[in-house]
Amino acid sequence: MPQVSGTEGYAEAADFLIDKWQAISFADQHAPVMHLIPVKPCKVLDIGAGIGTDAAALAAMGHTVIAVEPIKKFRTAAIALHDSDHIEWLDDSLPDLSVLHRRDERFDLIMLSAVWMHLDEQQRTQTMPRLASLLNESGLLIMSLRHGPIPHGRRMFEVSAVETIRLAAAEGLETILTVRTESVQEGNRNSGVMWTRLGFRKTAITIDLLT
Repeated sequence: MPQVSGTEGYAEAADFLIDKWQAISFADQHAPVMHLIPVKPCKVLDIGAGIGTDAAALAAMGHTVIAVEPIKKFRTAAIALHDSDHIEWLDDSLPDLSVLHRRDERFDLIMLSAVWMHLDEQQRTQTMPRLASLLNESGLLIMSLRHGPIPHGRRMFEVSAVETIRLAAAEGLETILTVRTESVQEGNRNSGVMWTRLGFRKTAITIDLLT
């Protein structure tokens, strides 16, 4: 089976990463955006859900979560670690999200954590309209952009907040948060890894038809 673009190096290091990621808490990882996450139970899409830390925390808040993860070892670990009736796991991937697209569902919140940097420019341009189409009216998109040295064997790209905001605006997504932070992982922090956290809200696109 062909490897999903952007997942290079992860399956091979899955056992190490599963242990490592269990030490990262949802609260620490998402402190800069916690105020954006709805309090009222809603439908959440977690793309690139890894071992399910975020999905489990969101489910514990009362949200219903669809967690998308293309790497089987991560999905298996996530299901074993987080037994919740509020989480559904899907084997799907960007930029197409073909499985999810066929379901024709909409979400109040989309989480895209540590994923965007795995997509090249063409894939990012292709993906943003798909994300916007999956949001309900006034839905939220929360995402993170990685900056810094690329680990050996990984497929990553340096992505700017300016480009991401421009792509989002073209799809009717209003920027409501831009925050740059250090990595919560000590090793990444010591090597100079930084993150930009972005929040977007879906708005109606007004088209001026006057000539």
